[in-house]
Amino acid sequence: MNDITHKITTLRSATAEALVRPGKMETIEFIKNKTVPKGDVYEFSRAAALLAVKNTAHVIPDCHPLPVESCEVDFSINNTDILIRVEVKAIYRTGVEVEAMYGAAVAALTIYDMLKPIDKNVEIQHIKLLAKKGGKSDYTDIPKRKINAMVVVCSDTISKGNKEDKAGKTIIQRLEQYGITVSEYAIIPDEPKDIARKAELASQNDFDLLIYTGGTGLSKRDVTPETILPMLDREVPGIMEAARKYGQERMPYAMVSRGVAGYIENTLILALPGSTRGAEESMDALFPYVLHLFSVADGGRHDA
Repeated sequence: MNDITHKITTLRSATAEALVRPGKMETIEFIKNKTVPKGDVYEFSRAAALLAVKNTAHVIPDCHPLPVESCEVDFSINNTDILIRVEVKAIYRTGVEVEAMYGAAVAALTIYDMLKPIDKNVEIQHIKLLAKKGGKSDYTDIPKRKINAMVVVCSDTISKGNKEDKAGKTIIQRLEQYGITVSEYAIIPDEPKDIARKAELASQNDFDLLIYTGGTGLSKRDVTPETILPMLDREVPGIMEAARKYGQERMPYAMVSRGVAGYIENTLILALPGSTRGAEESMDALFPYVLHLFSVADGGRHDA
């Protein structure tokens, strides 16, 4: 089973379709008149589809158990074809397309089973996915233009050479995965003047993105938030709220992180935790979704 613990939770939906074709027209009349000997075809099939959707993970080995929060099953008749449509919704980390397709498949098999005593030529013509929404690809709004970034590690220990930087390098690796150019990488001590100087440099030289890692904890030397906040022209508190929520679901100490986010002129500033795990989880929580901000800004500053 694939590891999905790094994924964010979003509203997922999927719609699947199955087509059942009876062998004779009279069968359709039996269905419409509710005179099929085994009972109401639509109601039995709808119930079967709902049970199937909720139990998909028990049958399909690699499917994750997930909280199905909506399932609609509809039937329509087109000439001699019975069309089944199943729509499934869940707020979760992985998609629901298999659940929708399995529901449609079981509904089709139920119809087949109910009709076979009166029609020996019933066929299931197809089962297919019609649409799905809510996955990572729906929120990957990466600008076409080049994004220029600076990564700054704030750490007394690392700046003295007593420890190797891992968090900053992890951030750079993640940024490069999305085609973002990291033009400057620096390690500085936890000094307000050094932290402020990097923010000024980034905004004055038209960097699109500046990511600090470190200095967001509660020790006396953790001063990154206090230094950055007064410099911001516009704070975007929801960014770090999302990162903290993501981290808190995985590790209870994430609540003590004091990361901040906002703009200095046109430069987006992110202050992330200094631990490698904290940096990794923050990047998983925020990227590539935060890149949507550049597309929004580009509407007024850059040609598409």
